[in-house]
Amino acid sequence: MTNTLRVELGEDSYPIIVGGALLGRVGELLTSHTKSKKVLILSDSLVKARYMPVVRQSLENAGFDVGTIEAPAGEKSKSLAQFSRIQDSLIAHQLDRSSMLIALGGGVIGDLGGFAAAVYMRGIPYVQIPTTLQAQVDASVGGKTAINHPKGKNLIGAFHQPKLVLIDVDTLKTLPQRDMRSGLIEVIKMGVIRDASLFERVEENLAAILNLEDAVLIEMISSACVNKAEVVAKDEKESGLRMVLNYGHTFGHALEAVTHYNRYRHGEAVSIGMNCAAQLAVNLQMFSETDFQRQRVLLNRAKLPLTFPSDLTPEAVCDAMYLDKKTIGGRLRLILPTRIGEVVIRDDVDDQHVLEAISQCF
Repeated sequence: MTNTLRVELGEDSYPIIVGGALLGRVGELLTSHTKSKKVLILSDSLVKARYMPVVRQSLENAGFDVGTIEAPAGEKSKSLAQFSRIQDSLIAHQLDRSSMLIALGGGVIGDLGGFAAAVYMRGIPYVQIPTTLQAQVDASVGGKTAINHPKGKNLIGAFHQPKLVLIDVDTLKTLPQRDMRSGLIEVIKMGVIRDASLFERVEENLAAILNLEDAVLIEMISSACVNKAEVVAKDEKESGLRMVLNYGHTFGHALEAVTHYNRYRHGEAVSIGMNCAAQLAVNLQMFSETDFQRQRVLLNRAKLPLTFPSDLTPEAVCDAMYLDKKTIGGRLRLILPTRIGEVVIRDDVDDQHVLEAISQCF
């Protein structure tokens, strides 16, 4: 079973292919998306050992000239230092403007590789081959690329759409359970912000999802990608509608920053952020207690965290939120739910209300 979806962005449109046993077909599938036979594959140390051989062999069998570069695993690789290393490698392998970079890995590799491709020679083509659930349903789709700054997550980046997103659900079978659960937050988030039926299907099929049943995974990932593709098609550069995809992220990014990106998976931080945003919406009488508890129950069933760690303070989290790129004119821009399947964008919430909601999530 294979699904082919499409992100409609005019000349920058591209397909998303979702299925099983796709890594061995990368060369075949990539041929129609590039005029060049020179590619560089970026992966991390873990992914390289598991998947690089089959991807490289597939590309070489299709006649590609293949180079590789490895970045350390983990969020700290989204740095200026690693970005510079990749630029050096692109130059050393003599890639030109028609050559292609392949990001083979999770969201860190996708963000890092995409940003490297966006600025090398003012932009070269790249392909996303996401190997984690978080990357498959979120980071690989939409063309947002970035690296981190010590003061904030994803502060340095660019919009650069891939030529192809290739999602092989078989890669999830080697994913640690913690990372699988962390990635599921992006599917749950999509259900809360715009697709109540997707939220309900996750509620009903959570055990099958965590048991990695192929048909359920392909359907769930395809649904999440369709939703994101529709949002991106309407608002590629995040000037309006696309902001809703940041539900939970303003709180979550602040948590990641104050814990130096080394305590939480991204999805775990977003889970806490979603719980906090929902608590704030309840406090503002925008969101029903029933829907709030429904979200909490699902996050809890997925064994995702709901509260901030006790060694932080609400003030520290709140202060870090103001360094997020989603602020406008010094005011927080928050995505708050009104019901399961619908959210609104607010930039008029008083700081005291924000601080109160954070305090309730300790």
